[in-house]
Amino acid sequence: MINLFEESKAYEEQIIQDRRYLHQHPEIGFDLPNTQKYIQQRLDEMGIAYKQCGKVPPEVKQKYARAGFGEQDQCTGVVATIGQGSPCILLRADMDALPIQEEVESEYKSKKDGRMHACGHDSHVAMLLGAAQLLKKHEAELKGTVKLFFQPGEEWGYGSKLMIDDGALENPKVDAAFGIHIMPDQEAGTLSVTKGTLSQAMDTYIVDIQGYGGHSSQPHKTIDANMIMNQLYTSLNLLMTREADPSQSVTFSVGSMSGGTVTNVIPDKAVLSGNMRSYDQKTRDHLCERIPEMIEHVVKAWRGEYSTTEFHTPTTYNDPAFVDSITPFLEQVMEPEKIADYGVLSGSEDFSYISQAVPSAFVILGTGKEGEAPVHNPRMKQNEEIFKYGAALHASVAMGWLASQHK
Repeated sequence: MINLFEESKAYEEQIIQDRRYLHQHPEIGFDLPNTQKYIQQRLDEMGIAYKQCGKVPPEVKQKYARAGFGEQDQCTGVVATIGQGSPCILLRADMDALPIQEEVESEYKSKKDGRMHACGHDSHVAMLLGAAQLLKKHEAELKGTVKLFFQPGEEWGYGSKLMIDDGALENPKVDAAFGIHIMPDQEAGTLSVTKGTLSQAMDTYIVDIQGYGGHSSQPHKTIDANMIMNQLYTSLNLLMTREADPSQSVTFSVGSMSGGTVTNVIPDKAVLSGNMRSYDQKTRDHLCERIPEMIEHVVKAWRGEYSTTEFHTPTTYNDPAFVDSITPFLEQVMEPEKIADYGVLSGSEDFSYISQAVPSAFVILGTGKEGEAPVHNPRMKQNEEIFKYGAALHASVAMGWLASQHK
């Protein structure tokens, strides 16, 4: 019987080297040219075929620029394949960093000021490259195709969608998908596996309000954009308390409000930016219908005009039957007592677009311990000895599931 975990130890040094290089050279957003180049070089070294994947439509570029993310024309995803024929399983690694100044001193500290791999995507890429080496070694034994999905723009909540829209789930058609996320404040060497909904949906609304400015002594001659913005703030927050089932976890937060310059001028423009987080699809559908209605009626009630920029990331869903089917292959790498359900994630994750398209499982690998700095923290660090587990888990799930489909 193949012991992929034991074999992964031979690649451990390379996995760590890959992670450290990427950690030193973080890139943000959809356009990650150096990261893409590095991945392609490593795939070339392994003799694995790949293609670039992802396009940024003009309307998506404009939306993200409007939201303050900057303008990016390119989506530098990479899709590689090992094996051939059906079925096909996809293994995913996201690869973008965050606009955070790293505060951990190490020999591989980020070389880019204000940028850091504070969510572990560098290790995700390194683990998948390690899995690629294992799978390439056993390519003749694969009972189908493994598709490696290296994606940018996860922190922007849309990178996987851009790649899917560019055909990443086709040719060959993907039948199932698996992904891993590290967690530095979860005990190293433990694996969290949750069935059903795993992560929150995130629905973002940026409302540009147009009023009619004037002197503060003559409010009757104005349409006060600031007042409309404040009325909207209150109405949207109250909406959650009256139209969401209290048993469902739903939050709405306004993260930014801006309007006006001085005390004696009533402004004609204001901007409100907020987002809703939810787990339940029925609740989400209802509120995503009601929020635009609320915006429309509040703004119009005070004679204003408006435009809205929206972003929507669905929930990540772990298909229970698929989770059951791959559990034996997880247990070939990790002891069963190290595998448990640690519950849902409080954030969103754009693996969700994949999980909405094909049966999927997204698991959480502990790389630290409770009380350590969490993801998105400038002091986040990881136990690098755990990365070989990630590589072996990817490879074991892929080989095992493909073989199981031919019984």
